[in-house]
Amino acid sequence: MGLQKIAAIYSIIIGIAMIGMWFSFIATDQVPEINTEPIRITYHLIGEFLTAILLLIGGFGLFTKRGWGFHIFLISMGMLLYTVIVSTGYYAEKGDMIMVGMFTLFQLLTVIFIGLSLYKMKEFKIK
Repeated sequence: MGLQKIAAIYSIIIGIAMIGMWFSFIATDQVPEINTEPIRITYHLIGEFLTAILLLIGGFGLFTKRGWGFHIFLISMGMLLYTVIVSTGYYAEKGDMIMVGMFTLFQLLTVIFIGLSLYKMKEFKIK
């Protein structure tokens, strides 16, 4: 399996996981900011869901070798890098080291995928 398909699968899995995680957190009342900081968390959730949706679109575009897929993928990966950095800080502040470890791993994987994607652009059949 080539880098393009692996990157597409990573993008799609993370996009689905983000949507699932947020719906799960909201449904089980694990987002106290809804009551304490409703405006801030609303904007945060919009950013999270936009990131997830673009990860799905970019992953689909890469997987199906669409000309626009690589560009959407790169934009979504930049958005993802930001969100996993912020999430690491959020969970570090709460002392949840398992989540810190998970988001640190996602930071590393995301940076690797961005770097490899840019380094091996020809494999992505850019038009």
